[in-house]
Amino acid sequence: MTLPSLQITPDLLLKAYSAGVFPMSEHRDDPEIFWVDPRRRGILPLNGFHISRSLARRMRRGGYTVTLNADFSGVLDGCADRPDTWINCEIRRLYLDLHALGHAHSIEVSKDGVLIGGVYGVALGAAFFGESMFSRRTDASKLALAHLTDHLRRCGFTLFDTQFITPHLASLGGVEISRSEYHELLSKALEKTASITSRPLENDPHSVVQRNTQTS
Repeated sequence: MTLPSLQITPDLLLKAYSAGVFPMSEHRDDPEIFWVDPRRRGILPLNGFHISRSLARRMRRGGYTVTLNADFSGVLDGCADRPDTWINCEIRRLYLDLHALGHAHSIEVSKDGVLIGGVYGVALGAAFFGESMFSRRTDASKLALAHLTDHLRRCGFTLFDTQFITPHLASLGGVEISRSEYHELLSKALEKTASITSRPLENDPHSVVQRNTQTS
């Protein structure tokens, strides 16, 4: 279903998430936005994130910094910085508004003070709706997801929605479930309360790897 973008507000966007749908655009120059409710939904189980041996070695080697909400617009623009993107100007504005209202959040991965990767999404109840991620260095988006998944679990979230499943997400433990299964998980998550800022973000990669090994 397509709606003129002028009709979409941050409040309507949050209502859409609570109903299990999310917005997209055909491309960056398309002014219209349509709602998506996939028949098969991707999720990243918070107790099933897969850190491969190579990723664990990369994390233990360190040399990067991970932050929460330090550069939301930078992550948003990093996700849109590709030849084919669904993030048009209106979607960008809406998520900046959601961030200002405290509902949209980003994880940044930096090296030597330069943003090299990240992920952003929307928090509602105990559900986190992952919107997009980007990587300018090898494994940067995997690092962002590893730290984000660990943080969501520690903050009491129960659902990490990835919208769709890609080979990249599947390699990290992402799974595909039916629409009805997703809506059941979403309903339960929305009945609970969680805050992404209730605990400090874990900056020690060794601790993230260790906790993941214990829970996965």
